[in-house]
Amino acid sequence: MPLTTTRNSPDWPCQVKLPGSYDWERSAARWLRELVPARYAGYPALIRHPVLLARHAQIQVHHEIRVARTALQTARTELPLLGLPESVIEHSIKLYAAEIRQLQHIARSVRAVTEALVGHGTAR
Repeated sequence: MPLTTTRNSPDWPCQVKLPGSYDWERSAARWLRELVPARYAGYPALIRHPVLLARHAQIQVHHEIRVARTALQTARTELPLLGLPESVIEHSIKLYAAEIRQLQHIARSVRAVTEALVGHGTAR
């Protein structure tokens, strides 16, 4: 089954080897483990089943996107109540917006890796 996503794709993470290359699943699992809280990385089911790990990473990243969006949407109303100066509030808004863009890119990358893992029958 041909894959449409490759490392040349803007969505394929550079830390993950190309599907079909030697040890690519291990590189995918290593990258995915970096996206979940450390306590999850040691669970045997997540170690043995990279597709399960990928699913959890997808959920984790989507929750992080929601958190960053909430922080962005509430910054102008809540940060002044904490006594923060306008310059810090503006900087925080830019930070949250940049983080959302980065997380959206990571979410696309996780999706690409997940599709490749499923396509190569790594679900076991």
